[in-house]
Amino acid sequence: QVQLVESGGGLVQAGGSLTLSCAASGRIFSVDGMSWYRQAPGKQRELVAAITSGGSTNYADSVKGRFTISRDNAKNLVSLQMNSLKPEDTAVYYCNADIMSTWASRYSDYWGQGTQVTVSS
Repeated sequence: QVQLVESGGGLVQAGGSLTLSCAASGRIFSVDGMSWYRQAPGKQRELVAAITSGGSTNYADSVKGRFTISRDNAKNLVSLQMNSLKPEDTAVYYCNADIMSTWASRYSDYWGQGTQVTVSS
């Protein structure tokens, strides 16, 4: 069974920083794209940042210049460094990865359980 586990969420004041991490574990054959999504109360889940297996990145306009996504392919880990946090960043953040398990012949999307990020003013 493949699992994604997030860590690093919490409460931070506006203007502060927080780093989220997500580790994939289990019977993993290969990991392709990895990304972070977030969902605020009453809103749809949105893509925050994504990174390809080759290291190419893409960010939502609202976080460009403030957030940085990175990955460690050897450890099957993706991180999201969040700087200059705003109250509008408050949401549950979810890790997502496209993974082929050792039991499968194709890639499937896996999701973490989510971690709460709360930015106070």
